[in-house]
Amino acid sequence: MRRTKAKAEETRNRILNAAEHVFFEKGVSNATLEDVASAAGVTRGAIYWHFQNKADIFLELYKAVPLPDEDLLRDEIENVGIDILAHIEAVAGDWLDVMASDEQRQRILTILLRCDYTSDLAPVLGRQQEIDDEHTRFLEDAFGKAASRGALSGAWTPSSAARAMRWMIKGLCSEWLLFGRRFDLANEGRQGLSRLFGCFRCEDALVG
Repeated sequence: MRRTKAKAEETRNRILNAAEHVFFEKGVSNATLEDVASAAGVTRGAIYWHFQNKADIFLELYKAVPLPDEDLLRDEIENVGIDILAHIEAVAGDWLDVMASDEQRQRILTILLRCDYTSDLAPVLGRQQEIDDEHTRFLEDAFGKAASRGALSGAWTPSSAARAMRWMIKGLCSEWLLFGRRFDLANEGRQGLSRLFGCFRCEDALVG
């Protein structure tokens, strides 16, 4: 049974890896499940065993690159002694470091930025927005904890801070991926985060 599950997981990952490359080269709208099956070395039946359709595969790729990685934040923000804003900033900076060096993440986000959300992919946009909203709510909770500890400036609400950070990271990555990578994403991104989080901080917290 374990070997069967391991083999099924291997096949699933092979399909996702093949889809990533096919979608990147041909675009999601122009790619077919036959293209993905051929690249993965499997049958269409094997694809349908793991995924409902092309949109389902696309969503799985999308979920692989949340902004920033919640798992890196989740455990630490409950720690009473931690500087939550410093921790969020550090995790966001680490995410940019990974993006700058991880070709897989670069391909997936490039696919997302190029995607035409019409026809059979139209329902995907709604699901993407749901996933984005979940990530934003998590960040709002993290910034809310910072506010409850007196660290977040009164000029910001947890909601506005979470969205500003997401917009900055998405804007940086979009600019970098689509327009020739004309700046150092990791270093300049961290500098931008430092200035943004400086605005987030309560002046009393800075003095203290």
